[in-house]
Amino acid sequence: MNTKQLDRIHTGKGFIAALDQSGGSTPKALLQYGIQEDRYTTEEEMFERVHEMRTRIIKSPAFDSRYILGAILFENTMDRSIDGQLTADYLWEQKGIVPFLKVDQGLADPENGVQLMKPIPGLDDLLGRAVQKHVFGTKMRSLIKEADPAGIRQAVEQQFAIAKQIAGYGLVPIIEPEVDIHSADKAKSEQLLRNELSAQLSTLGKDVKVMLKLSIPTEDNFYSDLIKDPHVVRVVALSGGYTQAEANAKLAHNHGLIASFSRALSQGLSDQQTEDEFNAMLAQSTQDIYEASIT
Repeated sequence: MNTKQLDRIHTGKGFIAALDQSGGSTPKALLQYGIQEDRYTTEEEMFERVHEMRTRIIKSPAFDSRYILGAILFENTMDRSIDGQLTADYLWEQKGIVPFLKVDQGLADPENGVQLMKPIPGLDDLLGRAVQKHVFGTKMRSLIKEADPAGIRQAVEQQFAIAKQIAGYGLVPIIEPEVDIHSADKAKSEQLLRNELSAQLSTLGKDVKVMLKLSIPTEDNFYSDLIKDPHVVRVVALSGGYTQAEANAKLAHNHGLIASFSRALSQGLSDQQTEDEFNAMLAQSTQDIYEASIT
């Protein structure tokens, strides 16, 4: 584990950029960016377009380590290069931004009010490659839709079982049991989730470090005990379908919780913009998300 990167994520001021939409969400991400499906025909061309979009974001002067601590990539981006350097190396060496990798394969069908992660075949191989490519940590997402105690326990247990496997490679896992912001019993789900997370954190070996990526809680500062837990490097928040303005406003009420936004970060960016327009929009977004993250 890179101690310089660990220190940056643990104590740095700023937020984590989530650039990791993949699979089924890729056409949606491209569409939001103004690239219609007629601009690519094969999956390879689609991933080319996505890499061009992410390269444009990463190389922008607005994508600056003064505001951004880390960036989450997906496997295809990790395997590609920017200006002849592997993406993770470019992020850290040229930008001072810590690279993470999304490792999950999407969500299983709903059961007990939650969607667990699908099995992740070849995870050991992927983690080995991530280490070789100088990735610092990983991210994996499950989804909680109802306040079902058994379902929430299952989701958290699955996350921690895989997190321990990831930590065995010297990587820092981001555990993401997202609570659906439209859930009828969101606050109750968060209560159950917090209890399960605390219980699982207490089972970790003394030196194991993890991060948590959680929906912005209904009750302000609801996760402050988790933020203080010695195993937890950082607690970050997802935007979860809120607009950037909504997510920032809610985040600002939670001391010590920082953003890890995806859609809310790229909101307003477009393939049709000139470099100046693109950079100005991204600069405004990073500034606003940063301000909400340092409260």
